[in-house]
Amino acid sequence: MTAISVPAADAAAARARLLELIKELAVVRGKVILSSGAEADYYIDLRRITLHHEASKLVGQVMLSLTDDAGIDFECAGGLTMGADPVGTAVMHAATDAGRTVDAFVVRKAQKSYGMGRQVEGPSVEGRKVLILEDTSTTGGSALTAVEGVRKAGGNVVAVAVIVDRDTGAKEKIEAETGVPYLFAFGKDELGLA
Repeated sequence: MTAISVPAADAAAARARLLELIKELAVVRGKVILSSGAEADYYIDLRRITLHHEASKLVGQVMLSLTDDAGIDFECAGGLTMGADPVGTAVMHAATDAGRTVDAFVVRKAQKSYGMGRQVEGPSVEGRKVLILEDTSTTGGSALTAVEGVRKAGGNVVAVAVIVDRDTGAKEKIEAETGVPYLFAFGKDELGLA
């Protein structure tokens, strides 16, 4: 199937509206402990975005546009459950709306010891070009776990993409350890965070 890109004006409008919604709904100020164990003066609760009736569709459009602009070609999109699950689904739906075929998948933290014994759930990633997604990343740990799981399942990881980069070294760590590009739709500076 021929890939159809999102028109630039539509992509810019989707990005601008998503940024508004992230600032309005997802940025929580105050001392918090992150999943990495680090302490921060704010929290970016992107589940308030990825599971939001309007924002979810925008997430898919923005992430698809981000990867198109970077020249990243992929057949499957997903990442470590649970933060990446709605992001992968949003990208899958945005791709379908654009006349493209992209499957979504989820990666468990560890391989199941029962049933099919899989770590990567959904359509097979074996031999396919895979985009690893995450809502946000502090240390890169979740994305690295997802990359490892997908590679063990035979997938060819072509990039890692997150909605918001916290500028805490995840990009550098992920690129160094995986050898693939790390993309992000928004930096913390765009959210007014220092």
